[in-house]
Amino acid sequence: MTLKQSLELMKLRIGFMIALTAVTGYAAVADTVDPVSAILLVAAMVLGSGGSAVFNHVWDRDIDRLMTRTMARPLAAGLTEPAQALWLAAALTAAGLALAVLAFNWVVALHLFLGAFVYAVVYTVWLKRRTWWNIVFGGAAGSFAVLAGAAVVEPTQWMLPALLAITLFLWTPSHFWSLAILLAEDYRAAGVPMLPVVAGERLTALAILANSVALTASSLLPWGLGYLGPVYAAMAAALGLGLLGLNVKLVSQPTRKWAGWNFAASIPYLLGLFVAVFLDKHWV
Repeated sequence: MTLKQSLELMKLRIGFMIALTAVTGYAAVADTVDPVSAILLVAAMVLGSGGSAVFNHVWDRDIDRLMTRTMARPLAAGLTEPAQALWLAAALTAAGLALAVLAFNWVVALHLFLGAFVYAVVYTVWLKRRTWWNIVFGGAAGSFAVLAGAAVVEPTQWMLPALLAITLFLWTPSHFWSLAILLAEDYRAAGVPMLPVVAGERLTALAILANSVALTASSLLPWGLGYLGPVYAAMAAALGLGLLGLNVKLVSQPTRKWAGWNFAASIPYLLGLFVAVFLDKHWV
């Protein structure tokens, strides 16, 4: 297995998004953000999420061969042996958990483990091939990253991190169902019951809108309950209105074009919420 193949199996773009989520949880409860702690947290999260991502590649290699988007992946293409990949998954997960315990505490490691478990086992093994609810419950993997970051400071401070975790949980369906509309034919060919395959694009667009209403409302709870201030509230409201506007357009025109716009907008939306937390807590 080459280094390039190993890095591809780790899904580093997702790993760094998970790490940024954890750093946001850390910043939300910390009086000051220590750069060394932030770097160590990023490393632990990338290692842990990378381990679960490698396992996902191993488990899904059969259906990856059936989808245009994934057929060139190292395991799907037969470039890497499953046994090698499983050893890599175990090593990465162990390294991430060890770093979390040694650099921080066992609560950070526990949340890291739970996030990896939800993605690797709950989503990949139990739900992905069985029900369109797969990504709804699978989205909890990212929520644990917020809790892991907050536990760096004080494991007993849970209310604000829990509110942010709810927002992360609700963000995933709006993000992924838009992508699933774009990839509906791939999922249909592989027999994966993603929502557009089961219910069609129009109902999926309505589900995205309904979910985003809940998402936007949840994003305002930290302000409504007094944990974050008006800067966060203004940014969260503006970001939510922008996302909802695109959702409404998708409902009126449930096409690949607008699904693509919704998917593309969901990532800046989440990053904008992260920036809002940082600004409200540390620069205002």
